[in-house]
Amino acid sequence: MTSADTPTVFIVDDDARMRAAMQRLLKTVGLHSESFATPRDFLRHKLPNGPSCLLLDVRLPGMSGLDVQTKLHEAGVHIPIIFITGHGDIPMTVKAMKSGAVEFLTKPFRDQDLIDAIQQALKSNAKARQQQNELAQLQERYAKLTVREREVMRLIVSGMLTKQIASTLGTTEITVSVQRGQVMRKMEANAPAELGRMAERLKLPTAL
Repeated sequence: MTSADTPTVFIVDDDARMRAAMQRLLKTVGLHSESFATPRDFLRHKLPNGPSCLLLDVRLPGMSGLDVQTKLHEAGVHIPIIFITGHGDIPMTVKAMKSGAVEFLTKPFRDQDLIDAIQQALKSNAKARQQQNELAQLQERYAKLTVREREVMRLIVSGMLTKQIASTLGTTEITVSVQRGQVMRKMEANAPAELGRMAERLKLPTAL
């Protein structure tokens, strides 16, 4: 059994010996892996919540590795892909990299090159997941703001002082001070500058 935080390396290769060899290699460096003989088997598999990456053979029966990459994109699945091929060519490499592949290894490759690529992919995926989780938390906090509190937040991050906000909204400074405090508390911001960074991450429209 693996925990949700345990990295998983998925291997899709129609060569059983190649799959077994890569799994043995990954085991020697303490990495958990799961292998699939066909793209369809992998695409039917539910991906874990923890960090992961995909070792994907370019030339597979029925569906190419590039096709798998496209299907993952279409499904909104963001997993770092390391392409492996025995018949690599420049156009294929360019297309794979432009579509987001993190590495392209041609057989035979050095074990260390594969391990380095995997470690980099897992590190990148873990960072992306952390950023996604942080953004989701920000969105949850923002959703708790009232319509007026969102207006106040927009004006705060635009650089307005309490007096200016009160004038803009046609209310009193005391009312704005209370609303300002509510915004800072709900968003868990310690300063206007921090609130501004949150607004940028949420891609909120700025005040005119």
